[in-house]
Amino acid sequence: MSKKNSLELYLEKGRIEAGCDEAGRGCLAGPVFAAAVILPPGFECGLLNDSKQLTEKQRYELRPIIEQQALAFAVGIVDNHEIDEINILKASFLAMHRAVDQLKIRPEHLLIDGNRFSPYPGIKHTCIIKGDGKYLSIAAASILAKTYRDDFMDCIHTDYPEYNWGKNKGYPTKAHREAIRRFGPSPFHRQSFRLLDDQLTLEF
Repeated sequence: MSKKNSLELYLEKGRIEAGCDEAGRGCLAGPVFAAAVILPPGFECGLLNDSKQLTEKQRYELRPIIEQQALAFAVGIVDNHEIDEINILKASFLAMHRAVDQLKIRPEHLLIDGNRFSPYPGIKHTCIIKGDGKYLSIAAASILAKTYRDDFMDCIHTDYPEYNWGKNKGYPTKAHREAIRRFGPSPFHRQSFRLLDDQLTLEF
């Protein structure tokens, strides 16, 4: 994993930056997870990339490397009930805030994957579209958020195997929607989402 990576380590060198990303925004069930990661100066990892560009095996190989080498990392969670109360966009921002809350080092700047964010008190931020494919810290955050969320969905799959969350992780596959139609929604489903194809979409 010593191969040179094309992703940037910093937006501004010499500043303590935390990359932030979320996972599970488009799912029908389960929480949204977010991670914040501060990488050390000189950090290199050739395999590190946007989690969506990696295999499941690669993501889980990278997670301990990130956790061992990061100066600080944390994961924030917003469950499906909170998502229904405040909407998924606000929930995604809140999950990132909760991750930043837990960092043992306070960052000077946040690098946010995407084009919108709710400002974190006292810390400036920069939104970067497709940032998980541009900056190492955001890519690292995307991997932590994705793997921790997958672990959670695998865990609740054992109690609700009919929805096959161990495979679909809560995303809106045809089989997942059919299971909702057949068995009804579980306590982990997001009631504010269009769970079935013939439902009206709730506008926020």
